[in-house]
Amino acid sequence: MADAANAVETRAISKSFGPVTVLRDIDFDVRHGEVHALAGGNGAGKSTLMKIIQGVYQPSAGEIFVGGERVNITSIQDAKAAGIGMVFQEFSLVPSLTVAQNIFLGIEPLSGGFINDKESVRRTRAVLAEMEVDLDPKAEVGRLGTAYWQLTEIAKALAQNARVLIMDEPTASLARHETAALFALIERLKARGISIIYISHRMDEVYQVADRITVLRDGRKLFTSDLSQTSPAAIVEGIVGKKIEGELTYRPRERGAARQEVLLEARGLNAGPRVRDVSFTLHAGEIVGLAGLMGSGRTELARVLFGIDAIKRGEVLIRGKKVDLSSPDRAIAAGLALIPEDRRDQGLVLDHSVRENLLLPLLEKIRRGPLLSGSAGRELAASLIKRFGVKVANPGRPVRLLSGGNQQKVVLAKWLGTDPRILILDEPTAGVDIGTKSEILDRIRSLADEGRAVLIISSELPELLAVSDRVLVVRDGSIVDDIPRQEIDDEESLQLAVQGVRA
Repeated sequence: MADAANAVETRAISKSFGPVTVLRDIDFDVRHGEVHALAGGNGAGKSTLMKIIQGVYQPSAGEIFVGGERVNITSIQDAKAAGIGMVFQEFSLVPSLTVAQNIFLGIEPLSGGFINDKESVRRTRAVLAEMEVDLDPKAEVGRLGTAYWQLTEIAKALAQNARVLIMDEPTASLARHETAALFALIERLKARGISIIYISHRMDEVYQVADRITVLRDGRKLFTSDLSQTSPAAIVEGIVGKKIEGELTYRPRERGAARQEVLLEARGLNAGPRVRDVSFTLHAGEIVGLAGLMGSGRTELARVLFGIDAIKRGEVLIRGKKVDLSSPDRAIAAGLALIPEDRRDQGLVLDHSVRENLLLPLLEKIRRGPLLSGSAGRELAASLIKRFGVKVANPGRPVRLLSGGNQQKVVLAKWLGTDPRILILDEPTAGVDIGTKSEILDRIRSLADEGRAVLIISSELPELLAVSDRVLVVRDGSIVDDIPRQEIDDEESLQLAVQGVRA
């Protein structure tokens, strides 16, 4: 018997995939009504440990206890029966179904052998009422905002009597006010005795919401501690294995003055409802940040510049010459590259190998006559893996098996392999650990130092302040402010500008 005060506990859990051991003797426990943060670098073993608790993987050794009793979790159904649910970073909802239909998908209440939608709606209302969430059970999920998808995922787990909730980067796609609402919900769930395993790379969030933290590194547990007994610096050092000076605040580093050559100029761009009369310039060697609330038009502008969405009015010039950006092919030919905000949906073909994903935009480089050279492809992919520090034992394995940070490195590597002069990055560090985030920000600075122009979109304002030479504020599809970095005193000042309250 294990301690009954623990909602879930693992003892000496190990996991190997063939000759590769990814978890070694992990002891981990979560108390009833506790938020327990789980942190670690990409590839540290967080996802593997959670998938073992969820029944996706079976451990090579070790035991799992729920409420003090040993359980044998060999499937997701076993985990649900034990009261364990997971809210994934990549949502598992069906957009064309309603909230109620998603919550009871696969476990629909029946009446006379037929699905009873009215009963699904009734039960959904009851779950949402317990959560104190105002959401229409009959609303089609595809028409809802990201925050409501998150709430639907949580309601789905609670409707199946989950007493332990695993939340994987739950705020990655949420605006600040939505994050505050989620934290309030977490407090209500704690008060009901529900335990939460909270996976996050954001230290400020961890200190707001969690009671304890466990840090993993290289498949081993480094330590477990009350948050009140450990510092953010100690956690970060544990995650990355070294001290990162200034990393927690992303203090800006001194960079040389941006070169004066204008690489890209947008004049009066209009496209759809969220790009309205946009004009700006990007200089060689310059990093320009795009700041704005969700829905302000930042991503839509990136899509227009990369030829995904059509320009209705206006023009784009590169080195003073008007260019046709009517398709991504034309944008690539003009020297642009876009790192999209959703790497799994927009940046990768998940079931293809790491090598195949790296080579997708680079096929002309390995073409030999009418055929593609396999040896040239392997050599090029290997060089990109080494250059960008992608941790992968076998480049022939599906990219979906990599950690989030290494997936993001693959997206960066494949597009930087095209040698773009103008790079557009949309949320380039979303869902990656603090060490990988530091690597990516350093890479962005290096690209600008090489003379490239960089346009970066980020919801994390300290990140924009760390790398940007200028910040463009976007509101309702228009650029309403162009602020030199030296005129922005701190994050609060930038937040006021985004909200339209700049002094």
